[in-house]
Amino acid sequence: MIRRLFRKKPHDPESKLGKFLAKYKIPREYFSINRRSVSRGVLVGLFWGFIPMPMQMLGVVLTTPLMRFNVPIAISMVWLSNPFTMPAMYYMEYLTGNLILGLPGVHDVRLTMEWFREHWSEIVLPLYVGTAFYSIVVSTLIYLLINWLWIHSVKREKRTREKLRLSERSEDE
Repeated sequence: MIRRLFRKKPHDPESKLGKFLAKYKIPREYFSINRRSVSRGVLVGLFWGFIPMPMQMLGVVLTTPLMRFNVPIAISMVWLSNPFTMPAMYYMEYLTGNLILGLPGVHDVRLTMEWFREHWSEIVLPLYVGTAFYSIVVSTLIYLLINWLWIHSVKREKRTREKLRLSERSEDE
């Protein structure tokens, strides 16, 4: 299904993107649309997106020499944590960290810099334990889900094509 959206290859040497990639010697894999590249892009993007740190996109870029993945998809996944979703994500990570560590957690939360400075030592460990859980476990599960969905989508397309071919043969006879 997704392959139909991207029939024209993005790294065609005659396209604008192809010329750009050739000019700056950027590997084509960073823009490839295939199961491995897309699922790895989602994995890397979500991994960095769950981590509460500035410049998460820089983490994606620094990961590119280690793994081949679709960089635009990875960068778009990082933006799932944005100024609107960050408070809920980080609070969820904090609560998960408290649950994993068996800590009671801080009550009477106020969204002021003064409150955070006073309670930082109580917040940081559960926050990053929860962050590690979501960065590793959830991004890996979503990676596996995307792989599974992609494989089953391709198998379903093949079955549909086979049925169509068989019905065309039976009509011809």
